[in-house]
Amino acid sequence: MAEKLKELARRYPRFGYRRLHQMLLREAPAGRVNVKRVRRLCVLAGLKLPTRRRRKRGGKGIKPPVVAEYRNHVWAYDFVFDWCENGRQLKFLTVEDEFTRESLAIEVDYRMGASRVCSVLLWLMEQRGVPGYVRSDNGPEFVAKALSRMLAVKGVACRHIDPGSPWQNGRNERFNGIFRDECLNMETFHHRDHARAVSRLFWRYYNQERPHSSLGWRTPVEFSRRHPMGAAGCVVSDLNIPEPAAPMGCRNVNDSLPL
Repeated sequence: MAEKLKELARRYPRFGYRRLHQMLLREAPAGRVNVKRVRRLCVLAGLKLPTRRRRKRGGKGIKPPVVAEYRNHVWAYDFVFDWCENGRQLKFLTVEDEFTRESLAIEVDYRMGASRVCSVLLWLMEQRGVPGYVRSDNGPEFVAKALSRMLAVKGVACRHIDPGSPWQNGRNERFNGIFRDECLNMETFHHRDHARAVSRLFWRYYNQERPHSSLGWRTPVEFSRRHPMGAAGCVVSDLNIPEPAAPMGCRNVNDSLPL
């Protein structure tokens, strides 16, 4: 078991002993792998991650304005920033389904304005259907008239969090933290296309391999298959997660935006 834990730790260097225990359970019959034994072996092998002290926040415990109750109810999106090895900034747009915790898209570019955000959301709506709400902060790309107009045409309600209250978009902030810890901090990007390739691999890994503690240690894909019902009780037929948003190339779909 110690050798298996070392192998898993090499594959998933940012996994703690609880998540390593869940990975072992996927390969061994239940009851044969005890979480206390896994913790003890991780300590002996030097695999236990240091405990991070969480900062206390003034708004801790405040719930978001709209709580996702079913699949495709609330989408949340935000930007994450990183840099290439030559010092040029990279901008990552992450979109997540708040109920299933699925990563819907990770879009990467040097620059990304409101029109690009529109194109990503439009493509996702074509693939998955129109959500009830979208949640974001008050960044200029997210409060732009073009984006607000497109969402209004599609019948999507926009919910901006209060200024200085990132906990109101906590699930997407959590995903961004995982994305930075397990992907961005582990890689040195040579250029934009390299970042796109790595982000696509992480997108697949997060949705299909990484067990999520708040989903009962299931992956987002497994959880989504158990909850296929939509708002009106209609079964959502497409349970296969599509590839990341088509604008990941350099395709410009501004012509499809409502005027």
